[in-house]
Amino acid sequence: MHREYHEWHSPALGRQMELLVFGTAGARVLFFPTRKARFFDYENWGVIGALRPKIEACQLQLFCVDSIDRESLYCAEKHPAERIRRHLEYERYILEEVLPLTQRLNPNMCLMAAGCSMGAYHAVNIAFRHPELFGRVVAMSGRYDLTQPMASFRDLFQGYIDEAVYLNTPNRFLAGLNHDFYLQHLRRLDITLVVGAEDAFLENNRVLSQQLHHKHIAHQLHVWPEEAHKPLAWQRMVDVYL
Repeated sequence: MHREYHEWHSPALGRQMELLVFGTAGARVLFFPTRKARFFDYENWGVIGALRPKIEACQLQLFCVDSIDRESLYCAEKHPAERIRRHLEYERYILEEVLPLTQRLNPNMCLMAAGCSMGAYHAVNIAFRHPELFGRVVAMSGRYDLTQPMASFRDLFQGYIDEAVYLNTPNRFLAGLNHDFYLQHLRRLDITLVVGAEDAFLENNRVLSQQLHHKHIAHQLHVWPEEAHKPLAWQRMVDVYL
């Protein structure tokens, strides 16, 4: 299986950033890591290995990006406004630096966003904010409202909500979205949500599904047995849905 390592100094983030590329052709997949995880974790967990047949058959090319969650959404030392500003700098890095790299390496028109756990949030958030750029989004074990506590998972913004937080919370901004440009592109987006029946984020997925139904946006919500919030489950999920 073809594997490439890339590193450069990101102008958007002002720091070195790394990523791994698996495969040489097929649909381009931006694969976001889990909470505070790294760009190499999916490989170490066997998730990339589960996709080896599709990668070697040139059906998929994966771009496993790194996370800066420790500097942004999970940086408790910063004010919430600073956290969301850093998150938006990460979005700029993805849009202005990573996407051009994917296009240089692979002219395939199909671009997908995917991720597990916190990576599912990143995938859904960027695809819903920029639906004109994406053809598919596959989100596994995700949480789509970081402003609400769920089981042992805290409100990441400690009650603080401003426009930037609102516009980066899919379960909030989707309800108020009436712009035809975004709705038309969202309605052509292939959306797959996957979550475990005992996952703390199950109800959050159902809320997102209800919001999508309300906006007449076609999608699939698949509920797996038990919690299904771990690498072994994600290995099976990517094989089914990617």
